[in-house]
Amino acid sequence: MGQQLRVLVAEDEYIIGEDLCRTVEEAGYQVEGPYADIQSTMLAYQKHKPDLAILDVELGDGIVYPLAEQMMAENVPVIFHSGRLTPSEVANRFPKATAVAKPMPPAELIAQVNTALHNS
Repeated sequence: MGQQLRVLVAEDEYIIGEDLCRTVEEAGYQVEGPYADIQSTMLAYQKHKPDLAILDVELGDGIVYPLAEQMMAENVPVIFHSGRLTPSEVANRFPKATAVAKPMPPAELIAQVNTALHNS
């Protein structure tokens, strides 16, 4: 079997973050996280560049847009996972990223992950 694809998860709501990680792990991916703030997410990203990132738009210490821009510039697909912004609001700012509303059913989330990874 090939190397597992690595998915970085940034989510400041603990239960949602744990749930996201479990869902992604059960789908066969290696998970980094959940990270609750931009600083820890950035450190994890610099240590091991992931194959994909699932980012809550607003973490404990601010908005993830600058980090997301860096990831996308380095060809890492990003899925924004937000309860505050609508997917269309995020899509207007980041047309190449995927945006999903939370909560999202696990099967739908994994479908988005698979799509993002195979279109990158």
